[in-house]
Amino acid sequence: MPVTRKDLLKSTLLLPFITSCTKYSNTEGITVNNYVPMVDEYDKIFYVQVDKSKCHACHTCTDVCPTGIINGTDKNPASKHIVHHYDGCVNCGQCLINCPYGAIHEEISFIGDIEKAIKNKNKTVVAMIAPAVRYTIGEPFGFEPGYNTMPKMTAALKQIGFDIVWDNEFAADLTILEEGSELIGRITKKIDKPLPQFTSCCPAWIKYVETFYPELIPHLSTCKSPIGMLGALAKTYGAKKIKKDPKDIYTVSIMPCIAKKFEGLRPELNASGYRDIDATITTRELSYMFKKNNIDLKNITGENPDPLLGISTGAATIFGVTGGVMEAALRFAYEVITGKQLQKIDFESVRGEQGIKEASIPIGALTLNVCVISGLKNAKPVIEKVKNGTSNYHFIEVMTCPGGCVNGGGQPLDPDNVFVL
Repeated sequence: MPVTRKDLLKSTLLLPFITSCTKYSNTEGITVNNYVPMVDEYDKIFYVQVDKSKCHACHTCTDVCPTGIINGTDKNPASKHIVHHYDGCVNCGQCLINCPYGAIHEEISFIGDIEKAIKNKNKTVVAMIAPAVRYTIGEPFGFEPGYNTMPKMTAALKQIGFDIVWDNEFAADLTILEEGSELIGRITKKIDKPLPQFTSCCPAWIKYVETFYPELIPHLSTCKSPIGMLGALAKTYGAKKIKKDPKDIYTVSIMPCIAKKFEGLRPELNASGYRDIDATITTRELSYMFKKNNIDLKNITGENPDPLLGISTGAATIFGVTGGVMEAALRFAYEVITGKQLQKIDFESVRGEQGIKEASIPIGALTLNVCVISGLKNAKPVIEKVKNGTSNYHFIEVMTCPGGCVNGGGQPLDPDNVFVL
């Protein structure tokens, strides 16, 4: 059964209504509103939609949309809609979390499929949790913003039927090892790839490059995102260690981001020989599942995630904020290049919420020029520098959502921002 807005409001969680459910299997493909597209049509699914009947033409969505894909006029509010569905929308959901009238919603949810997997005794259902989720899911349950709910969330996931909880921070650390090594390889010419190197963690940013600037693809790090890595590990190394057949493991990516649903369905993410990520839900959807199962995070005894793929460092934790990937990479690069341990691990010059931050970091005999972009709207001038050869950057981090993943399109909504429900 589709989850309705009425159901969600009863749960006291302001989650935009979901009009259809989707499921994926190797043979059946993706089902969306009774249409079964081919696997290579994953990018033709309408992940974010505007309900024209609720639109008040306030232009908030057009102001926050990083690609200009939402249009309309004051004279004809009903004309507000997402155009060029297949290409222009990067699925970031900034329009959704900023709409004050609840006129924008997610079109796709895997909640029903996850519930079926949990009931299937032959399935081992694995939760894979992004760094930013633990600091925001507490808000619908009365915690202060920023409270780390990871232990409580782990216990709650086990209570609603998840068999294993693996922490995506583990894979974030792997990303730093791989992305940092690749950066060093490009700088030393041991890897035949151009500089600057762009980060590749954010699926909305990747879709933006693929759609609008395909000539920049060689500049993207060749690393998968952390969840792309963890999904593959879950059904290879993880499956072997827990002595389970990969086909019986059902992986659930829990993300602060709608675009991660798009990423999880990408045909490339099948390194395990199966779908590496079977389902993706947002922070809002997990909150709904907890409330549906009468879970109160405030009054639950916490537990640690399963250690096999659940141990991480502080470098992984800061992935959830703008500049976090850059700072983690700088820590790694410094120690690899100099052979010395950092005495002060903080690189404060790449922190902050400015749209574009630049820094020159001395690392041994090298000065590393870096740039951090917070909010995809700020990417264009930096991209133009790279295209015309006037950029002196070695490494550029891009996060589509202003402030980073903590402000992702799948995070809990601010009830003070909603005028009409």
